Amino acid sequence: MNMLKHNDYIARVEFDDEDRIFVGRLVGIDSIVTFHGSTVDELEAAFHEAVDHYVVVRERTGRPVQKPYSGKFVMRVDPKIHSHIAAAAELQGVSLNQWASDVLSHSAIHALKTDLNPGTATKPRRKKAAS
Repeated sequence: MNMLKHNDYIARVEFDDEDRIFVGRLVGIDSIVTFHGSTVDELEAAFHEAVDHYVVVRERTGRPVQKPYSGKFVMRVDPKIHSHIAAAAELQGVSLNQWASDVLSHSAIHALKTDLNPGTATKPRRKKAAS
């Protein structure tokens, strides 16, 4: 995954083969904020500018800068997986919710540490051309 991080904001980055530029979009917010650059340096500068502008506009208009999350979500899994998850939680002596929260938290932290280098982009991958 190609991502950037700045001031706790994360963006997904892709390479646009047609326009030959890197294009990014902030994730985890309720607004659409995009940016682009021809080089990684341009992309990072545009990303920082986009985040800073987003924060200023939201504060100026009195709206919260982050999309609020309730801490609840519904997930559907195969009954056999559900059974395995429940057994794993019971073996660890925790509730299913606690077990899932721990596993998801660990996985998310690992994914972000692996895919993010604060303030820099991972090596951007090019989109595959349509056949």
